Amino acid sequence: MRRHAGLAGDAQKAEPKGEFVKIRRRDLERLTTEVMQLRDFLPKIINGDILGTFQKLDAVESNMEKKEEEIEQLKMDCEHFRARLETAQADCMKEKKTKAVKFFTITAQTMESFVKSLSEDMKQQDLDSDENQFVLALAGIVTNVAALACGREFLVSSSRELLDTMMHLLGDMKPGLCTKFKVLMLMSLYNVSINLKGLKYISESPGFIPLLWWLLNDPDTEVCLHVLRLLQSVILEPEVLAKSASEMRDTLPFQRIIALSKSRNADLQALAKELLEDLKILEYEA
Repeated sequence: MRRHAGLAGDAQKAEPKGEFVKIRRRDLERLTTEVMQLRDFLPKIINGDILGTFQKLDAVESNMEKKEEEIEQLKMDCEHFRARLETAQADCMKEKKTKAVKFFTITAQTMESFVKSLSEDMKQQDLDSDENQFVLALAGIVTNVAALACGREFLVSSSRELLDTMMHLLGDMKPGLCTKFKVLMLMSLYNVSINLKGLKYISESPGFIPLLWWLLNDPDTEVCLHVLRLLQSVILEPEVLAKSASEMRDTLPFQRIIALSKSRNADLQALAKELLEDLKILEYEA
């Protein structure tokens, strides 16, 4: 076939005829056969793959739905068990609180019975009896409980009877008697005073300020030391001092505190001097 330069007119005449390619009949027949085979097999292959893919997708979706149901059930189970746990914890705490209240009530009664059982002669000395050691052990437990924030909160919220009893017993025992017992009770009250609610309760108890002055007459340096610590708690809390300032100013045993500031006991001497400085605030409260 010859190729030649075409003209515009020639192109217009050739357009309807199109272009043709000559191939051998055998090649055409083979191509036709292959196309027919593809027409027969391609849909089967494609349909099979697509069907398999959709089946897999359905299986995945079904599995996901099942997993979601399982997760939802686990969530419900967790909520159920958490609710049961919270209920059990609440019941346990309630039971523990009830037992603790009973324990401290019995402790208060035991302390009171012990002091009442002492004769006048026995009240003038620290006893080494089993009964005395038992009461000291109970007082030690109270002191240790009050040393913890949660412990002093519990005492001032649920065991005020014990606090009242200790203050009553401190005023009931004469100077010089059962000093170890006194020291432990004073330590307990001081620990409770670290809690503002506890300090307010103790300082507002009837006869609290006179009780401190009474205890300052004790010849035991440890007793006096812890009395001054308790007094300092009151002075250093403005809200509490405001209610006690007038009574303290009118009845404060300055001479006794001055004497304690000259004590041979270094700790007592230092605290008494520090307290004398703190007490100057009473001049501004007038």
